[in-house]
Amino acid sequence: MRALSSAGIFRQNLFNDKLDLMLEAHSGLSARIVEEAGFPAIWASGLSISSALGLRDCNEASWSQVVEVAQTIHDAVSIPVLFDGDSGFGNFNNVRHIVKRLSHYGLAGISLEDKQFPKMNSFIDGVHALSSVDGFCGKIKAAQDAKRDPQFSVIARTEALIAGLDVTAALKRAERYYAAGADALFIHSKSGDGRDILEFARCWQGRCPLVVAPTTYVDTPVALLEQAGVSIYICANHMMRASVHAMRDAARQIRQDNGISTINPRIASLPEIFKLLDYDELEVAERLYGYD
Repeated sequence: MRALSSAGIFRQNLFNDKLDLMLEAHSGLSARIVEEAGFPAIWASGLSISSALGLRDCNEASWSQVVEVAQTIHDAVSIPVLFDGDSGFGNFNNVRHIVKRLSHYGLAGISLEDKQFPKMNSFIDGVHALSSVDGFCGKIKAAQDAKRDPQFSVIARTEALIAGLDVTAALKRAERYYAAGADALFIHSKSGDGRDILEFARCWQGRCPLVVAPTTYVDTPVALLEQAGVSIYICANHMMRASVHAMRDAARQIRQDNGISTINPRIASLPEIFKLLDYDELEVAERLYGYD
């Protein structure tokens, strides 16, 4: 019996009866740490990858730059990777190229959001212009037609609530996206209590899997979201944000001490890094294949 692809494994998790947590990664190293912690899948975050490149989350990084990092993440782990495709980096044709590349590399799926290109990060104040419904439906269809693995998931993310529209408007968009072929719906919000998300989920009534990223409604219980019908809970940028604090603290301590003696016990040892990146496997391979 042929083993399931990464996309097939992700799809099984997407359509099972329990909520799964996904954690963000923005590099091969961070992906290894996510896998080590036991998460079933990784969110290749546009915000986090852009930030790691020193760029803003408003499509300053090209799609090829972001896809290259996502491939590195995929190659570093054995768990599925879901790609944050922003608004598709252009029109349907850009979406087709991206999906072909992701599917060829073996990633599990793509999330596409219904904002105009270039998009701005959802948590920046200001106007968030939405795409036309028809135009975004075309992107969904193009993504489905371009994938090379039939198990590759196309997730439609509506930013209607981010743009200031109500739950009814978000539901109307979601219904069109589902009819256009979306495998799952990602409903996004920056509310502090998550009530709009819960209302949306209850009205949606499980027509297809729901995905959320509770970046601002952090105190909404996971169990409550699961009861409302949420399938995937994405911790969307937390590895990147945690690394900023850790690196800033280390840099300040080293600068303050004019040396590394104080910080050394508080950072990862080199043997820990070597273990995380599986240097032992290289030693075994060298004995098998030689050193030249």
